[in-house]
Amino acid sequence: MVLRKLMGVFMVTLLIGAASFATAGVPDLGLSTASRAYVGPEQLSLFNLPNGGGSAFTAAFKPAGGGQADATITVTLVDGLGAAIENYPFEDVTVNCDDGVNAIAPCLGGVTADANTDALGQTQFQTPLAAGGWANANTDVEIAGAALTSGSVALRMNSADISGDGAVTLTDVGIFSSIFYGAYSYAADFNNDGLMSLSDVGLLASGVGGACP
Repeated sequence: MVLRKLMGVFMVTLLIGAASFATAGVPDLGLSTASRAYVGPEQLSLFNLPNGGGSAFTAAFKPAGGGQADATITVTLVDGLGAAIENYPFEDVTVNCDDGVNAIAPCLGGVTADANTDALGQTQFQTPLAAGGWANANTDVEIAGAALTSGSVALRMNSADISGDGAVTLTDVGIFSSIFYGAYSYAADFNNDGLMSLSDVGLLASGVGGACP
């Protein structure tokens, strides 16, 4: 009887140890976090180009012509035990913006973090993305293709590659013209001021001819 109880305790201890080992070093989507540098309540906007020539996260647009703000995203990865995960590959830390109808269209490797995680388990998004498409939604940080469940970042995205086909072409110019002279759409409001203006024309022109690497 005593031996049986000891064996039971041993098995429970072994199972608990195995479960702890399984979570060690594996990002926990609920405990890991993503935060935005700018602390105001507004949803910022990031202008992307497929060739990576769009806006840096440090120069995102505030709404209603409010200028620019630092939308740098800091990601902190911890495992199920709450321990920081160091040197997690940047290729597996990505962003996505999808409103259920429209979504950004990333170029290959174009929406990854800037570097592997450091000793605190942190990495950032600061450099411009290489992406087209657009979505009027918050931005999710994804770890190996799965979104953090701890929350999204108040940042929406658009691009001169409105069609999301990987290049800024006459197709996009046509789409832009129909919006410019028609009903407003965030898809072509590149500076996020709520209006269609010459500033948006300038941003469109800056991307014409650009394509995914």
